[in-house]
Amino acid sequence: MRSLFLAVPFLFIGCVSQTSGPARAQETSNEFNLNTRFGRMEIAIEKVAPSAREDFTKHHQGWGSRIRIADLEGAGMRMTNETKTEADVTLRFAWYRQDEDDLRSTTIRQHWREFKGDWKLTAEERVDGDVGLLGEPVERVRAPAQDAPRKQFPTVHLTGGAAQND
Repeated sequence: MRSLFLAVPFLFIGCVSQTSGPARAQETSNEFNLNTRFGRMEIAIEKVAPSAREDFTKHHQGWGSRIRIADLEGAGMRMTNETKTEADVTLRFAWYRQDEDDLRSTTIRQHWREFKGDWKLTAEERVDGDVGLLGEPVERVRAPAQDAPRKQFPTVHLTGGAAQND
């Protein structure tokens, strides 16, 4: 009887410490996006709803090879229904293409839904910033090659005169 009396408080502690739906959604989203940032797509795909996996794979096929994620910042989360089983997560990505030196910025909105206690990504869309992070076709414009010779500063001699270099 005495051991039962000591065990009852621990049972209540376990009930109180369960996380809420929004907290689980935030935790799942953070873990998922950390995995995608570092190219661990085989782990991340487990958190994508089966109906969205084909699109997810197509949109992220260049991540880790042609596209590198430099930074990722959560910009907010909002529950989208009264039962708190759907959420929108907004993220800002700083990224670059392997063959370019330009750092780009894109804001993505992810749609999450709870399926039997497990949160899954159902869709994502670009809402602002540079195009190309989610596999969108991008027309690249290269600067025209210059045929003119480079100009150099004139050489200065210690005698006070300047020599002309073309």
